[in-house]
Amino acid sequence: MKLWKKLSLVTVTVILLATGASGAAVVYRSVNYNQEKTIESCEQQLHSTAYALARELENSPAKEHSEAAKNSYITYLIKKYSASKYILIEDNEVICNLTPFELKNPQDERWNGTDGFSIIQAKEEQYILISGKKVPAAGEKEYKLILVQDISDLYRDIQKQVIVDLMILALAVVFAMIIVFLVTRKIMQPLRELQQAAQDISEGELKRRADVHTRDEVGLMAAAFNSMADRIESQVTELSKVSEQRRQMLGSLTHELKTPMTSIIGYSDTLLHVNLKKEKQERALYHIKEECRRLEHLSSKLMSLMGLYENDSINMEETSMKELFGQVARLEEHHLRQKNIQLVYSCEMEPKKIDKDLFESLLVNLIDNGARASQEGDTVYLKGEGNIITVQDFGCGIPEDEIGRVTEAFYMVDKARSRKAGGSGLGLALCSMIAQLHGVQILIESKVGEGTKISVIFEGKQTDQSINTGQR
Repeated sequence: MKLWKKLSLVTVTVILLATGASGAAVVYRSVNYNQEKTIESCEQQLHSTAYALARELENSPAKEHSEAAKNSYITYLIKKYSASKYILIEDNEVICNLTPFELKNPQDERWNGTDGFSIIQAKEEQYILISGKKVPAAGEKEYKLILVQDISDLYRDIQKQVIVDLMILALAVVFAMIIVFLVTRKIMQPLRELQQAAQDISEGELKRRADVHTRDEVGLMAAAFNSMADRIESQVTELSKVSEQRRQMLGSLTHELKTPMTSIIGYSDTLLHVNLKKEKQERALYHIKEECRRLEHLSSKLMSLMGLYENDSINMEETSMKELFGQVARLEEHHLRQKNIQLVYSCEMEPKKIDKDLFESLLVNLIDNGARASQEGDTVYLKGEGNIITVQDFGCGIPEDEIGRVTEAFYMVDKARSRKAGGSGLGLALCSMIAQLHGVQILIESKVGEGTKISVIFEGKQTDQSINTGQR
């Protein structure tokens, strides 16, 4: 059973019990009140009649006449006060009974008092009120006057009133049930909205939010629920992004590994099964060596990227940029000399708070990319001034429609040229992640046939973690 139905039933039950108890108490008090008033009225009438009868008997001339004449006279006196209500007892014997009832016990001592005594007897659907008392100073004889009155109409009226009250109670309960059900359902609407929102989110609709705007506890709970949903969505989105990046990376890695592995297998198979001259054997071994170096370079870059995804020990410290530039130039010196490419660098920058090792890797990768895009004899420029580091080459350049994709893992503009130069498509992806971790921007400006300029821009407190690309 739903909560709103339970609350409604509990509320209606409480209302029913409270209303029924109060109604029963009112009816009971009404019955008692009517009985008391009826008895009081009858006793007053009995007192008046007994007093008047005592005066009549005291001064009656019938004392000197026969018994029959005296009884006839007494009957006459009683009929003056009521034709059908009284029974007169003389010395414990009924001498006059004007009622349709028979008094079974005239000797009952309850009628001996002067204050009167009343009882109500029920016989089937008939209710009889019997009130009796001793007639005061009625002469030598002892008289008791009994008033007998049928009060069935009183109880019938009470029964009718009870029926009316029960009907009113039933209508009130039905009305209360309808109102309580509607109000409770309305009050529980925000909880149903919360439940539906939670169900939608559990089914994958992460943008679903609870549309609750009340200011009560349910509203506060809805606000907390929406805040929790925002955080869950953010975390799931981030996890999905990382998972997708890794999936793409592994898929691309599998594709990239096929070419060098195919070459290695082919050359190895040739060396094993074909009798080659020494010069051709050395050439095959050289190709195997180069492909192995390419695999090593590829796996190293991949491990760097994977490490940045999971790195929680980045060490940010004030670093001299001039010393960093000098270190990068020494690392690249032998590599660039083999390709007959010159590196020209200059630095006019204040110390920056960076992770030295990561930033060194960023600059090395940018210079390597510039070198691969250049011809023998070309120059790559590394310059640091103010808050901007630029790496510029005058090589083949990047087409305009591909500038925005060069930071994707394994993406290469000219795949044949990049593989021949030892590239893997991971360099700029690694640079992009290092820039994000440092809160700096990377701006790429390039034109086909004229070269590429990549700017690393420090902004303020280095809180921005966005990578911008653009065209010169």
